[in-house]
Amino acid sequence: MSLTPTPSPDMPTRAVPALGRNVGAIGLGCMGMSWAYVAPDDRDEQASIALIRYAVDRGVTLLDTSDAYGDGHNELLVGTALFDRESDAVVATKGGLIGDYFDGRIRLRRNGRPDHLRKACQASLERLGVDAIDLYYLHRVDPKVPIEESWGALAQLVTEGKIKALGLSEVSTAQAERAHAIHPVAAIQSELSLWTRDPLGDRSGVGAGVTNDGDECGDVVGWTRDHGAVFVPFSPLGRGFLTGRLDPKSLSVSDFRAGLPRFADAAVAANQAILQTLDDIAARHETTAAAVALAWVLAQGDHVIPIPGTTKAENLDANIDAASLVLSRDDLAQLDALPPPEGARY
Repeated sequence: MSLTPTPSPDMPTRAVPALGRNVGAIGLGCMGMSWAYVAPDDRDEQASIALIRYAVDRGVTLLDTSDAYGDGHNELLVGTALFDRESDAVVATKGGLIGDYFDGRIRLRRNGRPDHLRKACQASLERLGVDAIDLYYLHRVDPKVPIEESWGALAQLVTEGKIKALGLSEVSTAQAERAHAIHPVAAIQSELSLWTRDPLGDRSGVGAGVTNDGDECGDVVGWTRDHGAVFVPFSPLGRGFLTGRLDPKSLSVSDFRAGLPRFADAAVAANQAILQTLDDIAARHETTAAAVALAWVLAQGDHVIPIPGTTKAENLDANIDAASLVLSRDDLAQLDALPPPEGARY
């Protein structure tokens, strides 16, 4: 399967200071090609490889994966797609979170022990087929292991030339400070969208201030800006809900969103008010709700690089177009004033 890039204006870029290079303002989250949204038997590897290559051709050059996504399957996909052109993209992967299935549902466990992270990194290098990983995240902080121990082990891998830059995922500003004192934090990845604004701290005034561990989050987006790091939002489209085109009733039992509180019937009905505002603003700009949602995320700072996931070229094209959408002050104020969503994240 091959995809031919469609002509379009150049993709805007944003800097990744720790790597000394720019990437497309919109990245690509690859998780859904292997895991969480799709059952192993339903994966389409050739289509996914073609889409990744197409994305890079169109300027989507920050690719996000993890060893937890399908027990390494997703890293193999990315590595295969970038065979012979690894220098064309920045690949970010992660370690420290182990994902498997129990009774048909996803189960996650954390392991931030230095010996585990060293082995995990080596396995990721082999699956990706590279000598050094561009950006390696501590996928989650292990409450049983001081962050200084996990981060120190990863810093040693940087010294050994196996990792170029280090990032953290779903952390508070306090945790970021502790890590940064040992080795520079190049990136922080957390969920950020119009219905998950926690990383904005008190600036959003809506549902903000707590990490998924229940800790005070702080203004993580501001912290990354002030420390020369990038902020990488995952699920910037609310796991598909903010596109206005997702029917939660159609989610299969293998799709983990089916069990999330925000996708329950009552929550979906209540959250239609958020979609209505997106549709109203989209109509003014002759665009889509998804484009407006992505443009709001991009407007949170020039160092913000969202990584929406998709398995379809048409969705990727639409995400790229959103990178050029400029929202007015009134648009942003209207979006900032949206109420918190019904239902918890997990």
